[in-house]
Amino acid sequence: MPELRVLFTREQIAARVAELGRQISRDFAGEPVVLVGVLKGAAIFLSDLARQIELDSTFDFISVSSYGGEKQNSGEVKLLKDVDQSMEGKNVILVEDILDTGLTMCYLKKMVLAHRPKAFRIAALLDKKCRRLQPIQADYTGFEIPDEFVVGYGMDHAERYRNLPDICVVP
Repeated sequence: MPELRVLFTREQIAARVAELGRQISRDFAGEPVVLVGVLKGAAIFLSDLARQIELDSTFDFISVSSYGGEKQNSGEVKLLKDVDQSMEGKNVILVEDILDTGLTMCYLKKMVLAHRPKAFRIAALLDKKCRRLQPIQADYTGFEIPDEFVVGYGMDHAERYRNLPDICVVP
């Protein structure tokens, strides 16, 4: 196992996720929301975020593939699993672990908007703006990060390191 460097501690993550939960609760005051997690990386972020949102909320999940086992995005996005419920007329928050090139998020945004939600927002734990190829931004962002490969808190390298409680940089 390579020596990993901690970028954000579990305490920093918990504090920021709590802030995001309060912001979402204010923005959608009294209205239900559907949190759509992008599998697998956003699963931990979604579960922690959901516990911080003081609204009626349900979950759904979507899965796409764009990396395979590589560190570099292939640029090709494939849908592996669509949402299970109708999004029409609902307040949908797409929950993603990391907003990188924007290719995956633009694809997902187009897919979800085709379901005709009442409102659509993006919550990204991490934003790597320096790598953006498509003009898209999150409505709720945890942390902006430099162009480094990160793991932990749901994010992986070839399916490893998802269970780390901190977000770490792979050398």
